[in-house]
Amino acid sequence: MNDIKKNRGPRYLYALADIVISLATSILSFLSFYGYQGFADNIVPILIYAASAATLTVVVFFIFRVYRILTRDIGLFDCLRIFFLSLFLQLVGLVVIVFVPQLPNFGDYVFTWLLSTAVVCFMHPSIRVLVRVTNIAHILTSKKQKVRTIVLGAGATGKVVIDESRRNKDNHNQIVAVVDDDPNKIGGLFANVPVKGPISDIAKIIDYTQAEEVIIAMSKISKERLHEIISLLNPCNVRVRRMPLISEMQGPNDKRVIDVDLDDLLSRDPIILDNTKINDMLHGNTVMVTGAGGSIGSELTRQIFNTHPKTLVLFDIYENSTYDIQMELVRRMREEHITDINLVTLIGSTYNDVRVEQIIKKYRPDYIYHAAAYKHVPLMEDSPQEAIRTNVIGTYNVARLADKYGVKKMVLVSTDKAVRPTNVMGATKRFAETIIQYYSEKSKNTKYAAVRFGNVLGSNGSVVPLFKKQIELGGPVTITDKNIIRYFMTIPEAVSLILQCGLFAEGGEIFILDMGKPVKIMDLAEKLIRQAGMVPGVDIEIVETGLRPGEKLYEELLLDTSTQEKTSNKRIFIEKKEAINTNLETDIVSASKAFDLEETKDIKVLLSSLIKTYKITENK
Repeated sequence: MNDIKKNRGPRYLYALADIVISLATSILSFLSFYGYQGFADNIVPILIYAASAATLTVVVFFIFRVYRILTRDIGLFDCLRIFFLSLFLQLVGLVVIVFVPQLPNFGDYVFTWLLSTAVVCFMHPSIRVLVRVTNIAHILTSKKQKVRTIVLGAGATGKVVIDESRRNKDNHNQIVAVVDDDPNKIGGLFANVPVKGPISDIAKIIDYTQAEEVIIAMSKISKERLHEIISLLNPCNVRVRRMPLISEMQGPNDKRVIDVDLDDLLSRDPIILDNTKINDMLHGNTVMVTGAGGSIGSELTRQIFNTHPKTLVLFDIYENSTYDIQMELVRRMREEHITDINLVTLIGSTYNDVRVEQIIKKYRPDYIYHAAAYKHVPLMEDSPQEAIRTNVIGTYNVARLADKYGVKKMVLVSTDKAVRPTNVMGATKRFAETIIQYYSEKSKNTKYAAVRFGNVLGSNGSVVPLFKKQIELGGPVTITDKNIIRYFMTIPEAVSLILQCGLFAEGGEIFILDMGKPVKIMDLAEKLIRQAGMVPGVDIEIVETGLRPGEKLYEELLLDTSTQEKTSNKRIFIEKKEAINTNLETDIVSASKAFDLEETKDIKVLLSSLIKTYKITENK
């Protein structure tokens, strides 16, 4: 700490200014009282008094930490503190005058004292406020281009945003209006900015003020209300940012202005699942995650890690992302002094049955979460044999060996594209689901289940990273069809669901999540463009490219709450079980023939013969 350099220059400058104010006020007050001749006759006691008053001022101000006040942020409380300290010093001076005979009589001097006190109590805070006023004036008169901005919320958080825009020279916001629902505030001035409202009229207010950006400054609202406000802003060509909610704050002084995040783009409350029983299930056990380096797999490892398993086995074919999650968990173990978790990271493929058996035989996992898969729809249309190799044969290997070595539960990460599939990826995942249901009937040791959900915001294969990259490059943003819709959830939601369903699994279930209303991809693209501070169709074009092979306008989850079995969680349902294919071993042999075929069309035909619900499409 002694090596840290502190800039004490401003403190000494303010101390010098306080000395000058105190000396000048004392001398001038006596000069005005005595006149020139009387002042000259009493100059010695007057100078002693003035010097003593100036010295006492600096000492008292140091004791009460006045010189530690950052004048760039000086506020009313700081000014009042300086005012009352100055008044106290003047009262001490008055007492001295009463008891020093060489100084004027109290009764005759009181008017002059009151005048000098008013001057001192005004001057000491004023020189500090002047610095802030000068800084604000510099910011307001800066030639740097400002962004016309509306602040939503005429409260304490809104005041923070306005103050920051005025005092920070690097801030680009020019606050043109504050919008609030409180009728007592509408029509008034808030921090000298006009208050308009209600919030439901935000579109009209944006148009009237020609605002380019909106900052939501209401930290105490619910997520539901936040989503309502964002929905109101969606049609407006403005960038939307916000202050963090109280639940998101990293401390009492968190004053960040953050971009609207993926949860906000989802326009619904996040799904919160009770993880207490999950912790009880996994704590102290051995857990294996395949595909541990992927978007879902890495979040699975994080949440499983939090339950403190005895051993956590990370297994993936791709070394780079697997290394990243390994290093993340190793860092946590070091920083949090965690010593009760045996973290094992292994590279390999699930379609290498010898490698998979070596690992399961050695570590004997109690639970396996099977996230390893090829998920990219267009790529799998061109390489269907690899989708079969990983999504089908890989799942078969893990499921068979889980039964052989007595794994308690195996949970397959599936997809909504497995429902009446029109692409290779969906068909192979549907095949994987049948493998899980087959072994659920066959195994006496292991409980199997699959979890089916929609698209995951922010995952490696989702549209969000693609759109963001296209926006960074200046566009255009490409969508396959303006009417295409998808169900979305966030990565933490998806993983919580997988873990929760692992808890519910009793044998062969396919769990389905009530994901709410689907999202139009066109709307999502427009939101991301506005979030970047640009106008869709003006700054960034949105171009339709046409549906890709195997792609649907909408995906199905087959969620029918009237017929499907409910679980103890109102957002999770179980699909009605179908008859199990008893010729799985024969089908696996047949599927393996795809590796010898050269034409993708022939492989798709083979796959359609094994998965009857798969309809081959060749979209242009």
